[in-house]
Amino acid sequence: MFTGVVAAVGTIASAAPTAGGARLRVASGGLLLDDVAVGDSIAVNGVCLTVVARDRAAFEADVSRETLDCTAGFPTGVRVNLEKALRLSDRLGGHLVSGHVDGVGEVARFELVGDNRLLAVVAPAGLAKYIARKGSIAVNGVSLTVNEVNGAEFSVNVIPHTLRATGLQDLRAGDRVNLEVDLLARYVERLLTASK
Repeated sequence: MFTGVVAAVGTIASAAPTAGGARLRVASGGLLLDDVAVGDSIAVNGVCLTVVARDRAAFEADVSRETLDCTAGFPTGVRVNLEKALRLSDRLGGHLVSGHVDGVGEVARFELVGDNRLLAVVAPAGLAKYIARKGSIAVNGVSLTVNEVNGAEFSVNVIPHTLRATGLQDLRAGDRVNLEVDLLARYVERLLTASK
């Protein structure tokens, strides 16, 4: 589990094809890896990946074909949001994020509004029903509060601190982003449909 509060911005140093998908090498940027062991989980742009090797400046993770197909991908050189998995004693500063991407959205607008940025994203039609005004959503692993919803398009406000501390600052209209809807929305739907 994660919180959607990004600890550091790293870079995809390499993405080598494998028989089952790809082996990523992620330069960790400011994320300290001293307490990370092989087998630990790190969210990379909101995707929970298992560390299979590491040194002081980078870690490696295997990504399945399924993960590559249902996410925005991991092109070499792209900056990515990084977060280590939660410990039970950690503060929950964002919202509960599983690191299981629900779908890929497309940035419609990313515009300056005062000191902040308004980020508007078009979600896949099947995900739109889970996105609610004042609800939580993870965009590339960043926990954000939904301000408005209009059909499949939703908007969030990105404050200057979040902009500086994450890779969201790199986004442009047309970019693809990983989306994870609030866990509660999925479970409520399951409870309602299972009882019918």
